[in-house]
Amino acid sequence: MRHRSKACRGTLSSASANASNNDSVFLSAMLPGERGVVLDLAGGRGLLGRMASLGFTPGAEVTVVQNFGHGPLIAQVRGARIALGRGEAGRVRVRRRSA
Repeated sequence: MRHRSKACRGTLSSASANASNNDSVFLSAMLPGERGVVLDLAGGRGLLGRMASLGFTPGAEVTVVQNFGHGPLIAQVRGARIALGRGEAGRVRVRRRSA
């Protein structure tokens, strides 16, 4: 059985993500209609690859379409509506934008 160390985990971030931002939240905490810009993603290689292929890359604009506070969250990114599990959405850090 192989064990993965925390050193295997990574982040995908933009240069502006390093600045301290009071208005940054996880995607799972945003309400329907709220917009933001992806700052960074935390996770292993598999999750980072999946999220990047779906369009969740640093600098991408994202709008929350549906978030009931439990179950999947639906977000619009790069013109596509994407359903994310709560765990996936909790690894995407976003800077809120005014609507």
